[in-house]
Amino acid sequence: MIGVIDTDGECAEWAFPAEPGAVRTARNAVRGTLRAWGLDSIGDVTVLLVSELVTNSLRYASGPIGVRLERRNPAVDGTGGGPALLVEVSDPLPDPPRERVARPDDEGGRGLHLVAVSSKRWGTRHGKSGKTVWFELALPGE
Repeated sequence: MIGVIDTDGECAEWAFPAEPGAVRTARNAVRGTLRAWGLDSIGDVTVLLVSELVTNSLRYASGPIGVRLERRNPAVDGTGGGPALLVEVSDPLPDPPRERVARPDDEGGRGLHLVAVSSKRWGTRHGKSGKTVWFELALPGE
């Protein structure tokens, strides 16, 4: 079952158990939040990238997977740059993921490449118990 941690204002955060259904549940939660925020135009790419990162977490980590969305407005919050959606996926595994070039016949290995080419910027950071992979998407028309 999904646990909604926070949905205050322009931020939503969930914790998903490391179970096969987590990817589908995360996609639905993210799509619903983006729809509520009027951000349907970036829904497909956001859901695709969240799916890739949650799948990576499921593949390598055994603990809960956190997903966080934050709508950033630099005029209000002083973050710099244009309006953006920050997306974070966290898990208890301390090792950062590595981007690699997948061969045409590889069945996997394209997730981080998709994140890198589809987002405004992305990265990883270590936390107290694990890591977070994050990316930003520019918000169109704002």
